[in-house]
Amino acid sequence: MGGRIINMSKTQQQTDKIERPIGAKLIIIITTLLLLSLGAITVLVSIMVTNDVRITAEDNNLSVNRRSASEAESFLGRIRGNALALLDTMNAVGSSSAAALLSVDFFFERNQDIAFIGVARSIRDGHTLILSLVNERFFFSNELDFELIEYFLDAYDDEIQRCIAGEALFVNGAPVFGVPLLVLFYPWHEAGVQDAALVFFSPNALTENFSEGANRSYMVNDAGQYIIHTDYDFILAGADAAGADAASSSFVSMVLESTDQGRQTLYSDANRERHFGAYRKISLGNAAVITTIPYKTVMEGTVATTRRNIYLTGAVLFIAVLFVWFFSKTVSVPLKILAGAARQIESGDFELNLTTKTRDEVGYLTRSFQKMSGALNIFGRFTNKDIAVRAMRGEIRPGGLPKHATIFFSDIRGFTEKSENFTKAFGDEASDRIVYWLNVYFSRMVECVEKTNGVVDKFIGDAVMAHWGTAYSAGSPEKDAYNCINAALMMRSSLYDMNKGRTNEDTGNPPIVIGCGINSGIVTTGQLGSEQRMEYTVIGDPVNLASRVEALNKPLGTDILISEDTWKLAGERFITEEMPSVTVKGKEKPVRLFAVVNHKDAEGPQTLAQVRQLLNIVPPDISGVDTGKEEKKFKIGGGE
Repeated sequence: MGGRIINMSKTQQQTDKIERPIGAKLIIIITTLLLLSLGAITVLVSIMVTNDVRITAEDNNLSVNRRSASEAESFLGRIRGNALALLDTMNAVGSSSAAALLSVDFFFERNQDIAFIGVARSIRDGHTLILSLVNERFFFSNELDFELIEYFLDAYDDEIQRCIAGEALFVNGAPVFGVPLLVLFYPWHEAGVQDAALVFFSPNALTENFSEGANRSYMVNDAGQYIIHTDYDFILAGADAAGADAASSSFVSMVLESTDQGRQTLYSDANRERHFGAYRKISLGNAAVITTIPYKTVMEGTVATTRRNIYLTGAVLFIAVLFVWFFSKTVSVPLKILAGAARQIESGDFELNLTTKTRDEVGYLTRSFQKMSGALNIFGRFTNKDIAVRAMRGEIRPGGLPKHATIFFSDIRGFTEKSENFTKAFGDEASDRIVYWLNVYFSRMVECVEKTNGVVDKFIGDAVMAHWGTAYSAGSPEKDAYNCINAALMMRSSLYDMNKGRTNEDTGNPPIVIGCGINSGIVTTGQLGSEQRMEYTVIGDPVNLASRVEALNKPLGTDILISEDTWKLAGERFITEEMPSVTVKGKEKPVRLFAVVNHKDAEGPQTLAQVRQLLNIVPPDISGVDTGKEEKKFKIGGGE
């Protein structure tokens, strides 16, 4: 019993996998429920926390921006106010007086971050400086050349002209001077003349205030140029915000185009990364202070919390899956065994050995399945099991179909006499001995049929009826006919081996000599019978002729006879000898018959005479054959 269980396990491994096993379904159901519940909680918490964090981040970013803008306005306003106050003083006392010079020294002593103050006036070819106040200490400490001022002013003549026209502007002077230096162009009225006041100053004090944690603040002028930025390289390069910093380009462009004085928004940069952005435009110089912070930086805590929740969900899922997996084994393993047994039955193997110790529904199903397999195994012995299995699979549909088939009949010579000898020798035990003797014979014959892709139709007493090319075919009528003749030769060889050691005097196990008749043609195949009992068989004139050809073996002294139709399909592959034509009942023309000797180029008999000698068949006297025998089914030579 144990060995059989092991074989079942191997069978299961060889069968196709079940597409939707119960264990997997249970795991999917539990996993789905847990995912829905835990996932819903995680999503809701994440949404609420994310919303709160977003609101807080927006408020914080906006507050930082307002503070930075306020500091910028205060710082720039102080620079402008101090510079204009000095210009007013110079205007009042005269720029060349001792008091003026003392005021300038005192001013730069108090305002060391201012490098230069000047007044430019427009002339025909450009501009000219009508006042130039230099903080020499600033230039010496930074190792700067005074001539850089003239160079800078020549390069920014357009901005000077705009300022004289009434615009206040900021320009980044760092690219020219090599140090952070901001230039304010501010309209200046003196004695009814419109001039431009120029203030060069260091923004370092303001830049330090712009650095505040993860929030990044910077200031741009109306041209989109960085004028204050925590990145020193941007300032020295005189970078445009829209070109140098991809993370700021889209937002800066929006700020410059907006008519709003300030707002808070969430935007995506060129790399599709989101940022919180706030801006505020200052009244001086058409500049704007911008403060940004990456969205992912703000949400790092939320993402970390969500990640931990996902890990927790995964751990719970893992434990649940393990629990369900081990629980499902108690159901899925027995059902897998039953599924394998079902496939085994579907393949035609009804011999099962299922055992169970459980008293639940699965155990009851297993015991019922075992009883059913036993019943099917018995049933398979009373019908053509292979045909039944193919019909069960739907490979053989109800109704009749025309098929080009090769039909085979065989019969034991002298069976009536042998049966009488059994009865005389064994009395009441004769029936059992005859059945055993026949079953040994039939087992060998059926094996030959099945090995050559044939179908055993039925056993008619001691006769065997089989056919090829019906339920399944080798691919062509020629191949089917060849397989049938090959099966007959295999039967001859098998019987020869079986008869070794047997003698006619052994009434309990006498030798067997058979005659085989083979014919080919179009037959009707199908399931015939009633609703209570049906069988798969073939009908038609070729079947009748095959039966009558088989009956001709005895008078013609042969063991395998084939008709002309079969010989045309496969005769050239065998050694055959044509026999006298025979007019068979129901046939107008004589039927040509051929005795099969052997395969071509095969060992063994090469002539019919050698076959007769091998099988101890007495050569007949054809002229003395009784044409009235066998119910006048045939007559030799086609004569009347």
